[in-house]
Amino acid sequence: MKIIAANWKMNKTNKEARAFFAEYAKLVRKNNNQVLFFAPFTTLGTVVKAGKELGITAGAQNFYPAKNGTFTGEISLDMLAEAGVRTVLVGHSERRTLLKESDEFINEKVKAALNAGFKVIFCIGENIEEYETGKTSAVLKKQITRGLKDIPFVNGLIIAYEPIWAISGGDPSKPKPIPTREIIERIHTEIKELTVKMFGCSVPVLYGGSANDKNWAELSTMKNVDGALVGGASLVSEKFATMVNIK
Repeated sequence: MKIIAANWKMNKTNKEARAFFAEYAKLVRKNNNQVLFFAPFTTLGTVVKAGKELGITAGAQNFYPAKNGTFTGEISLDMLAEAGVRTVLVGHSERRTLLKESDEFINEKVKAALNAGFKVIFCIGENIEEYETGKTSAVLKKQITRGLKDIPFVNGLIIAYEPIWAISGGDPSKPKPIPTREIIERIHTEIKELTVKMFGCSVPVLYGGSANDKNWAELSTMKNVDGALVGGASLVSEKFATMVNIK
């Protein structure tokens, strides 16, 4: 079984989401893969409804780690739970870079979500400069140790490794180069070994960074790759269904 998670980012209206699932339902074959869709807030209701029919899980791309209060424009975990969503994405590179979310704030969000009984996909990844100067392992270790500091437990936690320089940017027609098999397997192994040291057990690790219908068959066979976090390819029903259909 693999975990295949779609990150729609700021894409798809409800009308577009309904059209996506109508086509996706015709293409996907039943198997043991766990499928998640991280959708915009306004589209989550459509994904929750589709989940009941297709056996998929709806996830939120963001939330604020407070019960309630004067946080204009933010969404709480209670609000998500009431909407039928109990899975969240935390630490994505676009929120780290564009919205300046720090490791400390990300840690606060992870703790809040796990304590509230949510599943968390925790994202980590290095930029091109860090990659080219051989700092990948150090950067990932820093993000993990700070972002997962003092978390209460790891049940419900998944880590997604997304090299920032390999993310497609939401355009499935412009795939970027991805790390070699050797590099991906080494990094995923390092991540799992670090979680064993921190928590006494390893956690599932997904690969992101231009995972798509063309390369997932090979990526899925790599050591310690437990699934994929998919950007651009998840916006096209045929491409994403192809990935889900790979056992």
